[in-house]
Amino acid sequence: MTSYTIRSGDTLSSIAARYHTSVGALAQANGISNPNVIYAGRVITVPDGYSSQPAVSGNGGGNSAVSQTYTVKPGDTLGAIAARFGTSVSALAARNGIRNPNLIYAGQRLLISGSGGPAPSAPSPTGSAGTYRVRPGDTLGGIAARFGTSVGALASLNGISNPNLIYAGQTLRLPGGSSTPAPTPVTPTGPVPGPTTGGISAAQLRAIMPNLSAADADRYLPYLNAAMAEGHINTPRRQAAFLAQLAHESGQLRYFEEIASGAAYEGRRDLGNTQPGDGVRFKGRGPIQLTGRSNYAAAGAALGLDLINHPEIAATPAVGFRIAQWFWNSRNLNSYADAGNFDAITLRVNGGYNGKASRDAYYARARQVLGA
Repeated sequence: MTSYTIRSGDTLSSIAARYHTSVGALAQANGISNPNVIYAGRVITVPDGYSSQPAVSGNGGGNSAVSQTYTVKPGDTLGAIAARFGTSVSALAARNGIRNPNLIYAGQRLLISGSGGPAPSAPSPTGSAGTYRVRPGDTLGGIAARFGTSVGALASLNGISNPNLIYAGQTLRLPGGSSTPAPTPVTPTGPVPGPTTGGISAAQLRAIMPNLSAADADRYLPYLNAAMAEGHINTPRRQAAFLAQLAHESGQLRYFEEIASGAAYEGRRDLGNTQPGDGVRFKGRGPIQLTGRSNYAAAGAALGLDLINHPEIAATPAVGFRIAQWFWNSRNLNSYADAGNFDAITLRVNGGYNGKASRDAYYARARQVLGA
């Protein structure tokens, strides 16, 4: 075991990248329930099997790591790229300011710290046929590359909402070595009765998002229904499309705030982050994550909210769902929902088609539940 004393400005993802490990492995080894909350002076343990020396950056010779770039190609996943260059999904995400490892697009240029050589040969799966038991040091990206599948397919098949959080000893189901992402299973439930006064019911919401607890469904529902009414998301087709995208983007309403600190967005002028501290201040928040000073300003102006001085309220259900419907209508997505063009909605929400299988599966389920 190697120990490390956290310094001011550190994040768990930056430490993970430094020691060639993952956020999930560090969190598990140190009993950290919220990877976004660490403090300077704490001594943490780096699990066995990881480098006891920080990663070397720069362009030195010998066996030092070499910083280079890679242009994402159609069909690439972050896990496959990480495996190709002998690094981890969390390290690539942290280096490139990627808040959702499933969301990359063809043509995107990634900074890579690593030898550039192929990853070590993989051992055979441990466990019964069609399963794999996670070992210390594993990442979901590495496992996906090992078995010729994708991070999204493994996460979907195993109900993993955060691909960075897996643990040694966990048994994962494998999608038969297929390189095509496996959709989230859809249970043919048929329509679920809804309220008589408009909106959707808690039973409908939980049928669409089965991992959502009854308590959270009851807590979120008034805000969700109010936001859908405000945004005229008021037909089964519109609601099915809206809820399907929210389910995928937020891990079934589990995440209302980005786990990373947001420091990776510092100085990002394309997001309007022109002032010191803007990266952390305007990190991703809400069920469709709002990111960057410019987007916070636009949403705040449209909704009559002071999101510049109080950006933290974007992570509350009362505001987060309103922001989601503002985003939806700012891109005229009701019209695509009316036409049944869910792919066009995915393109405008995601900027591409990452996570398409998962989104499509949620959409199919939502249409069944709502009778759309």
